[in-house]
Parts: sequence; structure tokens; C-alpha cells
Amino acid sequence: MKLFLKKVHTYFYRYSVGTFYIILWPLMYYFSRKPERYKSMNKMRRLWGYLSSIVAGIRYEFEFEEPIDWSRTYIMCPNHTSNLDITAVSILTKNNFSFMGKEELLDGFVTGLYFRTVDIPVNRKSTMASFRAYKKAVERLENGMSMVVFPEGTISGNYPPRLVEFKNGPFRLAIEMKMPIIPITALDTWKVLWDDGLKYGSKPGVCHIFVHKPIETKNMTVDDADALRDKVYAIMDQKLQSAL
Repeated sequence: MKLFLKKVHTYFYRYSVGTFYIILWPLMYYFSRKPERYKSMNKMRRLWGYLSSIVAGIRYEFEFEEPIDWSRTYIMCPNHTSNLDITAVSILTKNNFSFMGKEELLDGFVTGLYFRTVDIPVNRKSTMASFRAYKKAVERLENGMSMVVFPEGTISGNYPPRLVEFKNGPFRLAIEMKMPIIPITALDTWKVLWDDGLKYGSKPGVCHIFVHKPIETKNMTVDDADALRDKVYAIMDQKLQSAL
């Protein structure tokens, strides 16, 4: 019975996401027509995520290691255990931003509009497509847009989830662009909704997100990419272990 109720909640949450997407779609579509309106499109994303979550009884609490200067451009690296991580980072980020994500999101009902405009789809099976996505990310950063990249590249198939090996892309990008990188640890979003919620369901609750202090990269070279990757991994893994 408990699992049944949790699955009912998952479908209620998904219905909430779809409903608010439809309600806000006219504004989202209008803002998506021109890149200079992407900031407003992200404001719609924050509102959409907040409303669809709060109706389902899901809230987000953020703890900061130190205050974030949102006038700067960052590469943000969250761990990934739940679809709620996307909403959490959208609500957290106060400047203009773009997600990098798998190419399949282009075909999603509630993700397609964003990944055809403000966000960047990545086909990791194609070297050329990955290079084009990388160049587009560089352009976004040069134009003052922060980038959100999940360094794991996927949601772990383990339950309870464990932090899986990080990919080098966001760390190399941060060093080449001399951008600070912000590790973000979602401590328990998976307890509210793991992955897409279809297997174990979901429940109302509070998702706790820890925002680590930015790591500066201006004095690093591309040879430091592996060390930076390992440093960020260790920071986030230690925080996750302390939350168990």
C-alpha cells in the first residue's frame, strides 16, 4: 500500500509539472524566440519548477558554504540522483544560465522547448556533435551565461545512489574559460523522488541542497583538469557521506 501511494504521488507530481508547463507555455514560447530573452525564459523555468513542486508538497532548502556573487559567471556541477535536481538548480541559480544534457531531451514534452533554445543537447556518441556542443557552451559563457553540467553524466542505477565517476568535460571547460566552478551537493533529493520516480514512487518532503564555495580556475592549465575533477569529486563525496 505504501508503494502504491508513493506511485500515486509520482503521477500527481508529473501531472503538476505538465499542467504548469501548459499554463506557462505561451510566455515560455515568446521568450524562447530571441536569445536576448533567455533570461526571462529562465525566470519562467524557476517559477514552473517552484509551482509544480510546491503543489506536490516538495520544497527545497539551500545551505551555502559562503555567499555566492551572482553577478559572476560560473560552471555549476551538481550531483544527479533525481529529476528534482534540475528543479533545485533552476531555483538556486540567480543569474542567466544554460543546462547541458543528453540529446534525448530534445524530444521530451517538457524539455524539448528549452533544449531547442537556451539549453545545449549533447550526443556523447558523436565526437563531432560533442565538439559542437562544447563550442556552444563556450559561446554561452562568453556571453555571461552560467553553465550547469552534471559531471556524472547520468543518474546512477544504484539505489540508494552512490556518486559515480565524473567526466572531464566541465572541468576542462572551466579551466579553458578561466571560470570558477561551483560544486553543488543534492543531499537527499533521491529520498523524495529517485530518478524519475516511476520505480519507487515519490513523496512530499524537503530536499536539502548544499552549495559549496566556488573554486577558482584562473591559475590552472588544462593539465590540471584531472586534479580539479578529483578535487570536486572528493568535496561532494565527503559531503554526501556526512549526510548519511
